[in-house]
Amino acid sequence: MAELAFKDLSFEEKEEKIRINFLKIFYFDIDKAMIGRLGNFKISNNSISFPSISNQKAQRKFSMLLSQGFIHLKNRLNNKPAIYVHKNSGIPLMGTNYFGLIDRGTNIIEIKPITSCNLSCVYCSVDEGPLSRRKIDFVVEEAYLIQEFKKIVEFKGEDCIDAHINAQGEPLLYADMVDLVRDIAKIPQVKSISIDTNGTLLNKQLIDDLAAAGLTRINLSLNALDKDTADKMAGFPYSLKRVVELAAYIPKKMDLIIAPVWLPGYNDNELVKLAKFAQEIGAGKNCPKIGIQNFMYYPFGRNPVKAVSMEIFYKKLHELEQQHGISLINKEYMFNIKKCKEMPKPFKKGDIIKAKIACHGRLSGERLAIAANRLISAPNCDKEEGFVKLKIKRTKHNIFLGELV
Repeated sequence: MAELAFKDLSFEEKEEKIRINFLKIFYFDIDKAMIGRLGNFKISNNSISFPSISNQKAQRKFSMLLSQGFIHLKNRLNNKPAIYVHKNSGIPLMGTNYFGLIDRGTNIIEIKPITSCNLSCVYCSVDEGPLSRRKIDFVVEEAYLIQEFKKIVEFKGEDCIDAHINAQGEPLLYADMVDLVRDIAKIPQVKSISIDTNGTLLNKQLIDDLAAAGLTRINLSLNALDKDTADKMAGFPYSLKRVVELAAYIPKKMDLIIAPVWLPGYNDNELVKLAKFAQEIGAGKNCPKIGIQNFMYYPFGRNPVKAVSMEIFYKKLHELEQQHGISLINKEYMFNIKKCKEMPKPFKKGDIIKAKIACHGRLSGERLAIAANRLISAPNCDKEEGFVKLKIKRTKHNIFLGELV
């Protein structure tokens, strides 16, 4: 008798199909008849058994079915296609802002394990959430992230690395988040680990688990203490009362910064209230209590209002500081940002390169291609496979954009 057990997969019956759930929010279906060709089978939550065949044969045959199923992986939040990026996928983790790792030439390394969001914030710079126009989602294998993260850490040769977990969406949708934090924390050079979150998926147990794993700071995207304003900015009903209660719990376990976006005409009257709230709950032990961000225009984001200049932004904050006697403006040095070696760029602007198509990108008509162990975004490309010739148009921070030639 063969019994195959899985950590990240669970099984359920769906009429004539078996639905295989992956990392909680992803799934694909396999016809029962296809599995039945291997022999009689029985599913339970995280395992499938085959009474009449050997374990070796079951592993070999069922692995083939899983590989075929992953081609049709979907995100259950939006039913969009999804791609699992793992160490054997052949897809690098540097080159795109969508997922993977980003090195901006400082001691901060950005980690992007997933795309997708449970909210559709009206100001979202990447147009994420249930109302998103993005065409595809990505989720990255935790072990692959750690493997490639270590390479960047070793290259930098610094002993004060800040691991910053963010995402094009909500990072806490990533089912392996606690493991990811724990494995990052084991790296001696890492001195702090932070995460951006809208807070709606937090609970006290998860906060405890993240703290025990080594998370040092939560950057909480709390935009208002007024329920109507919070709902309006989130694009969906926002569980404000619960998030506020959890915000007060976080400083007991780790550091917290309240990080609202100032959206002119929406939460003008909320900024001071949020700063006072941050002060009351003990946020900002080793970081600013509040980090107000200016809404910026992004061509592929949601832009409900006209962006104001940084000069006007800081003038607004300074006026509020003077009126209310509370600190709202923070300087970058407070986060201990240090310039250091940036991973080498294999291309420079103007280079003509040959790249292999890897997969669809998140924008309509976009493909992601591979060359020199980097991903290159290729817009207006309808080729499904094979090679393309690209002229490199962008190289900043090892994020590459190529134009078909």
